[in-house]
Amino acid sequence: MINSNMKPTIVRKGHLAKKIVIVDGQPGCGKTVLSPIISSMDRVELLSYSFEIEFICRLFHLQKIEQDAAVAMVKMLTDHKLYQTMMGRDTNFRYSDLSSVFYDSSPWRYFMRIFQEGDMAIPGRINKQRPILNLTTHDLLGFSEPIFRGLGERVVLIEVIRHPLYMLIQQTLNFERLLDNPRDIQVSIKYGKSQLPYFANGWEEIFEKSNLVEKSIYSIARCKELTDLMRTKLKDNYGKQIITIPFESFVLKPWPYIRKIETVLESRITHKTKKVMKKQKVPRKKISDSISLAIYKRCGWEPPEKNLTEQQELDKRRQFAIDNGASRDALETLDKLRNDYEKNYFSFEEI
Repeated sequence: MINSNMKPTIVRKGHLAKKIVIVDGQPGCGKTVLSPIISSMDRVELLSYSFEIEFICRLFHLQKIEQDAAVAMVKMLTDHKLYQTMMGRDTNFRYSDLSSVFYDSSPWRYFMRIFQEGDMAIPGRINKQRPILNLTTHDLLGFSEPIFRGLGERVVLIEVIRHPLYMLIQQTLNFERLLDNPRDIQVSIKYGKSQLPYFANGWEEIFEKSNLVEKSIYSIARCKELTDLMRTKLKDNYGKQIITIPFESFVLKPWPYIRKIETVLESRITHKTKKVMKKQKVPRKKISDSISLAIYKRCGWEPPEKNLTEQQELDKRRQFAIDNGASRDALETLDKLRNDYEKNYFSFEEI
């Protein structure tokens, strides 16, 4: 007789994806500058967003999914993503997207796959070509326990961090445009009669009372707190698989980071890597001198003012917080984030 009360343990043995690189960071951190450069390395696939894995990790953090299910789903989804990519399925051909085939350094490989033999031929092709799955994620490290439990030594997570003042405008605009907008397909939590984003868990009342720029400041702080806790938790077993890259250091002096990525991925740069770096304006003379893309402009980027120093660019962004009604407490939080970052990761006085 079947015992319907028994809860099975969810498992997945074996895997297709031999190596996975995840480029992660907060909105506005600059991870889409790094991801195409990594994609130009030997055997690395086109950058691909993996919202499903983000959702699973966040639900696990909120104790809404059991560990065995979360871990197995991460294994399944990474293998499924690679299988579909090698089949020529679920590949982004939208011309203007950052994750588009047309934005990749080797677009023709994805056109060729449409006409190649698939299905049973895919596992053998994976074993022969040893492709490296290249995922770009949002604010994942702080919720990444199922990633490392599931993928183990196969995964490398590259955390891109950036000065909080450089992320402030984009995150404020995100709240303005996406909060309570059905277009924002994201894990949400219930608070009274309100729907709040997952990262408001534990400080719901503050989130509700804050204006847009305050929400942005407190969210940056909360994300950093969760990320620091998880990095410490994973340090002993997976510390070598987590690479932290300050955006400012990378765009000014990228090569030490490029060499480290080559080593951990067991890959190497190709003749196309320098072309992609040039396209991304890496290295650059001024940190804010980004490429002029419509999506960056939509997220609040403006060309740097020629007469402003790096410090003055930062002060201009702090003034944005003041002009948009940041409270004294929010400004104190922002200043603490600023001081911690400049102390631990990048000093603008050295420029």
